[in-house]
Amino acid sequence: MKQWMLLFAASAVLLGCARKSDVAGNDGIDPDVAKAEEFIDAFYSFDRNRLNALLDHAESSKPDILYYQGWAEGGNYKIVNRKPCAQVKANSIACPVTVDDDLINALGIAFDVTDTFELTFSDGEIVAVETSSDDPPEFYAAKEWVMSNRSELIEVPCKDYFAGGPTPGDCCRAVVQGFKEFASTAGSSK
Repeated sequence: MKQWMLLFAASAVLLGCARKSDVAGNDGIDPDVAKAEEFIDAFYSFDRNRLNALLDHAESSKPDILYYQGWAEGGNYKIVNRKPCAQVKANSIACPVTVDDDLINALGIAFDVTDTFELTFSDGEIVAVETSSDDPPEFYAAKEWVMSNRSELIEVPCKDYFAGGPTPGDCCRAVVQGFKEFASTAGSSK
């Protein structure tokens, strides 16, 4: 009986130490997943320098992702639901984030967009980032309408759109204005 008590006590101490280590140092979390979570934190902090530092090894993705961060800030993206980042391929982590934003709100529809960031890793560094969204059909219709009917609204602020352009926040705000016009035009034709 004494041996069982000693074994039980030793197990409890070891489990307690393991749990403290997991909590304090995140030892139980895959380092790539932890870095992916850090990427999402940086993106939605709207701190360009913080995000830029995480993209040091992702040169080909950097212009688009930094632009997208400025776009998201200009569109007042607010996280509604952030699911944990998870491995989807050998060197790839996906991070789905559902947001409320001015673009969809301008259309007057009840929908929250989920953006998924897929980060590719090599030797513990982010080397590429791709994004995808589940934007509703109304988003694409409004975007097409703005490009066809209000191109002057977006021409200057959207220069080099998603290619490292200088004013992504202004671009998003201009598109929001166009979406509002689209929504009022579409509503008046019913």
